[in-house]
Amino acid sequence: MEEKVLEIIKKHNKAMTFEEIIQLLDEKEIPNLSKTLINLQNNLKIRVTNKGKYEIFDDKMTKTGIFVANRKGFGFVVIEGEENDYFVSPNHVKGAVNGDEVIITVTNEISHEAIVRKVVKRNLNNMQVGELYAKDQKYFIKLDDDKLNIMIEIPKDKTMGAVVGHKVIVKIDSNIPKSNYYQGEVIRILGHKDDPGVDILSIAARYQISDIFPDEVTEELKDLPSEVSEEEKKGRKDLTGEMIFTIDGDDTKDIDDAISLEKLENGHYKLGVHIADVSHYVKEGSAIGKEAYSRGTSSYLANTVIPMLPHQLSNGICSLNPEVERLAISCVMEIDEKGNTINEEVFESVIRSRKQMTYKKVNKILEENIIPEGYEEYADKLRLMFELSKIVRKNKEERGYIDFDVAEAKIITDENGKAIDIVKRVQASGEKLIEEFMILANEAVARTVTYMSLPFIYRVHGQPDVDKIKNFLNFVGVLGYHVNANMKKITPKSVQGILKQLEGKKEYDILSSMLLRSMQKAVYDNVNIGHFGLASTCYTHFTSPIRRFPDLTVHRLLRTYIFNNKINNDVIDYYNRNLPEIAMHSSERERAAVQCERDVTDMKMAEYMEGHIGEVYKGVIDTVTNYGLYVKLPNLVEGMIKTADLKNDYYIFDEKTQSLKGKRSGKTYRLGDEIQIVVDSVIKDKGLVNFMLDEGDKNGNKKQESKVQLPNNRDGRGRNSFNRDRNKVHKSRKSEYKR
Repeated sequence: MEEKVLEIIKKHNKAMTFEEIIQLLDEKEIPNLSKTLINLQNNLKIRVTNKGKYEIFDDKMTKTGIFVANRKGFGFVVIEGEENDYFVSPNHVKGAVNGDEVIITVTNEISHEAIVRKVVKRNLNNMQVGELYAKDQKYFIKLDDDKLNIMIEIPKDKTMGAVVGHKVIVKIDSNIPKSNYYQGEVIRILGHKDDPGVDILSIAARYQISDIFPDEVTEELKDLPSEVSEEEKKGRKDLTGEMIFTIDGDDTKDIDDAISLEKLENGHYKLGVHIADVSHYVKEGSAIGKEAYSRGTSSYLANTVIPMLPHQLSNGICSLNPEVERLAISCVMEIDEKGNTINEEVFESVIRSRKQMTYKKVNKILEENIIPEGYEEYADKLRLMFELSKIVRKNKEERGYIDFDVAEAKIITDENGKAIDIVKRVQASGEKLIEEFMILANEAVARTVTYMSLPFIYRVHGQPDVDKIKNFLNFVGVLGYHVNANMKKITPKSVQGILKQLEGKKEYDILSSMLLRSMQKAVYDNVNIGHFGLASTCYTHFTSPIRRFPDLTVHRLLRTYIFNNKINNDVIDYYNRNLPEIAMHSSERERAAVQCERDVTDMKMAEYMEGHIGEVYKGVIDTVTNYGLYVKLPNLVEGMIKTADLKNDYYIFDEKTQSLKGKRSGKTYRLGDEIQIVVDSVIKDKGLVNFMLDEGDKNGNKKQESKVQLPNNRDGRGRNSFNRDRNKVHKSRKSEYKR
């Protein structure tokens, strides 16, 4: 029968519909046509066009893209410039592993199905992380990244003494050609899988984030001073007599910013932002400098900080600790009564912080008018700073600053690193005050160099894609809300206006997050296109050189251009050549750190929820897909109810309304609906939590707050592009608008 169908299509000499083929078959052959057509597709004899017709397969739908694997064996191929991904079944993966560049042939344009024809380039990192296990008297690695469908054997003489159950970093040495079988060697033992902290180190290692520094860095640290010398102070402005202090979290040890403020006779404000002069100690070409470049950023992983710089620097000579002299780069600005920066000056300084303040105690003064012990002499100064911060924020909002106000969570751990609670991060008055002042300094420094027309590194945030905003507004319309927005020219003001029109809606938090995900990501670049989210025409990162390499680079540029006045063609050529690479690398390392932080948070949230299986909570549906509902609890815990677990009916996904509707009962689950769930199961190492609908207690269960995020992979074939994008990006980009 297959040959007959092929012959019919060939003779027709063009694509045929199912009905057209039926008309040319004998009546007894018709019942087998569907199965025959599927077999012909699977054997690459025919393909389905985007109009649902069948034509002879001729390889004309061949494309090149990146294979994204799923741990269940299937995968998707992402084609640059195309909205839809192509599904590849386990039988047609052809040995491709996650990240490979592959050539595919599209077999069905309607359902976007394809087969892998060839692996063009294996983008397999030769460093992998996993657990050592034994089988048939041989050692193998169970990879943490279960998207990688490969087998790694470790010869007995290359185990480095690791035993079964150890989490290790493995270097891949060799591969049997045209197979997924590799040999490797253990290069580091992280510890036993059940040891405290090993879970976090394992995730960090997957992103090439190391908690140890190379020997050459350790050797250079021996020459670092422990205090500022008289020689180092020469040529710097002495600010040690001024009232300068720091405000940070309770557990902050790497203090890189301090502030000062005076009210001038003309009614203006003289604001000083004083940043640790890391570039004085971390020289270009040094081992410490090279390692800082490699890391790109510090990583904050639950209760663990993996710093960009060794602690001798980040917590020592570079940290603006109280009552000790420190070298700084100061940005002093005059700000008028409307929040406009009238002028600014950037210079090298020596400071002595008077006090290491905490947000909690500062907020007591600013929000409750309670002055904690030891803060008496600073209370009036803090109130003046608060006054200025509100003026500056109003100015920023008037120009179009977008505040998505997306809630974020903080993991609380015990002494062994186990998650024992999850709370919402607080963005109170003290936190906002520091944020406003740091943004002002970043803008002032960016303007200073931009006016000089010299090579520089900027923090940029491009305009959002018009189609994404239109899709968002269309969806808002489906929910029954009318929003006025000028789509001819999207500005920060117009996005700000969309948010304001949605305020008060029951789905506001969900819609705010959706709109945020429609924005572009902020990145580093040597070309200034402005910062859309901040409504800023000129922005950089200057205020955190201890924990971000771009800030350290900005400090080096300031020293070269302004403090040393070293401006010539060679210098300009050097930075024109090198800054694009620094910007790109810094953006890549930032993305890796963000992804790592998210994976650790997911894992720790799941760990916390292990102790709450069977408990009942009320939550809100914040995403609907064809394969399930994602439910977020009031405290940010998030988990999935699979469609298959919605009992007593068959539920159909409506992409337009983002809802699941029961075919028989008509019961509908929509975005924003409040439902009661039971915590069903947890997979800690995957950061996954599964919920079930609660059929019993209707009163809910008031438990401690916690948070679980979504898996960041493609778990279902029919995911539409809106929901697919949801899992491609970080759950919250709020930090991109911060200091």
